[in-house]
Amino acid sequence: MLVRQEGLKGFLHEFTRRVRGGELGSLPVIVGLIVIAITFQSLNDSFLSASSLSDIAVYTAGLGIMAVGIVFVLLLGEIDLSVGSVAGASAALWAMLSVTHGMNDWLAVLMAITAGGVMGLIHGFFFAGVGVPAFVVTLAGFLGWSGVQLWLMSGEGTINTPLDSVVADLTGYYFSDKAAAYAVATVAVLGYVGSLLLDAKRRRAARLPYRPNSEIALRATAVAVLAYAVAYVLNEPAGARGLPLALVIFLVILVSADFVARRTTYGRQVFAVGGNAEAARRAGINVEKIRITVFGIAGMLAAVGGLFIASQSGGANKGLGGDNTLMNVIAAAVIGGTSLFGGRGKIWSALLGALVITSIQQGLNLQGMESDVQFMITGAVLLAAVVIDSVSRRTQKTAGRT
Repeated sequence: MLVRQEGLKGFLHEFTRRVRGGELGSLPVIVGLIVIAITFQSLNDSFLSASSLSDIAVYTAGLGIMAVGIVFVLLLGEIDLSVGSVAGASAALWAMLSVTHGMNDWLAVLMAITAGGVMGLIHGFFFAGVGVPAFVVTLAGFLGWSGVQLWLMSGEGTINTPLDSVVADLTGYYFSDKAAAYAVATVAVLGYVGSLLLDAKRRRAARLPYRPNSEIALRATAVAVLAYAVAYVLNEPAGARGLPLALVIFLVILVSADFVARRTTYGRQVFAVGGNAEAARRAGINVEKIRITVFGIAGMLAAVGGLFIASQSGGANKGLGGDNTLMNVIAAAVIGGTSLFGGRGKIWSALLGALVITSIQQGLNLQGMESDVQFMITGAVLLAAVVIDSVSRRTQKTAGRT
């Protein structure tokens, strides 16, 4: 009401009130990204170059896709420690079927993704159906699927990705036609504006508070500037390679998952179970079904992420999905703003959190820093994100907004 009456002034007043009440949203992450960009650009002029930003976009895709699955799990208030090993086992299955045994590449990719989903469903069954804690189930999965990965690789240390394969194109293909990037930017802006207008129409019909046209115009302008700026950087400057296929796939998965989470009955049930499982059960929600399927989604997206990692590294190997993959995926979801306490978060957290991590890694790589420094900085950023989440929840309780 205040926004409708006072326009931009009312919007700023409402925004300030929400921040003071602990509803920070994506603000800390956005501020963090700006600080990261300024810091690394001041240390190295090539950080914001076209080639560097293109690399960040490609590296973000695989990590972000896996983080989308973890966001769903965190919305339940649970954790999945098996994401790295599921990614590794799925990539190994694809390599064994497609490269070693000559199966059709598309069919091998489909079977690898299906296998990841089945692994997730197994975790969900033992968690929701049997009652084993998710931490224990997925820890067992982490160990078990790592063993499957080694078994599938047999005596092979690495199975290289053929240059003409589907998996190689995941991170190696770029749309050289400049119109592609601008077309994707246009579709993104129109889709965003359409969703805002549709939401306002529905809320107006239900006589609920809705965003005024002035706020919609302001949001649309901000998104348009960002979208076309990204398209320009990917297309125009020296060293630009065009729109990466990896970024397109990631955005499609991101938008689809966001639609499921916010616009479907299933998505609302996920939030309900994460907020209070017993209340959700008494409301008639099949809690076991929701939990099992969420872990299935996480496993399927982990498999997709594993194929992206295989594409980036040039093949599947026994160590794929190991090292710090699990920690980076969980960190991306949490840093992006998804609460560890369940019931609160957005799918877009995966994008923001993955951008933070890959931007830090890219900046440190340009500086020639060792991996130990990357681990320490990423750990510090993760701790800061959790602290902000805890403080904001406490502030909301004090303000009576929870």
